[in-house]
Amino acid sequence: IDDYCLEAADSCKEADLVILASPVGSFKKLLYSMRDTLKQNSLVTDVGSVKGRLVSEMEALIPEGVRFIGSHPIAGSDSSGIAHARADLFEGARCIVTPTSRSDENAQRKIMSLWESFGARVEIMDPMLHDEIYAAVSHLPHLLAYALVNTVDDSNPEYLQYAGSGFKDTTRIALSSPELWRDITLMNRENLVALIDRLESNLDLMASLIKNADAEGIEREFSRAQSLRNKLK
Repeated sequence: IDDYCLEAADSCKEADLVILASPVGSFKKLLYSMRDTLKQNSLVTDVGSVKGRLVSEMEALIPEGVRFIGSHPIAGSDSSGIAHARADLFEGARCIVTPTSRSDENAQRKIMSLWESFGARVEIMDPMLHDEIYAAVSHLPHLLAYALVNTVDDSNPEYLQYAGSGFKDTTRIALSSPELWRDITLMNRENLVALIDRLESNLDLMASLIKNADAEGIEREFSRAQSLRNKLK
């Protein structure tokens, strides 16, 4: 970081490229505040974990002569702030770029080239499909991590001091910014509610197998999950 400014509009004057990296719930407000200062032919992208309808809403706010292309680099950790910055953060990481029918092809190529220059593996994806996928593989796991920690605390707060590596590994992402994940959860709520219903069905099945002491059924469900997890690289 070479310089900073407390007002988005001031910081983006004369900028060729603007990257929105705040909680996704603030994107439209920030863009609205800076839209009169963005120069012609500049590019705007983001690193948000939600796309869907937000991409179209952002496109509608972009002034004439400025281009917006949505991005989502699949990188980072539970830490935040400039103190945790890493030069190799995007090296080898997947980056989803989410153009629409309104997107400028030249702007899309530039944004893809940007992420590739950081070492990312760029993939093009429909914004709505993006939200369906990442609700399942990212947003729901974060909700589960928060809920699991709270469930143990509700049982007895003192139990947490006995947690080993398994619990810590499972709940590491509960260290992530509550503000950031509040916005993600609310802005992808339709997909998340559907997944929570599906999760409840799986938990109900587990509960039934346990109540009935169905060892074969329990092992079957565990083996299914183990086999699927083994396919992840």
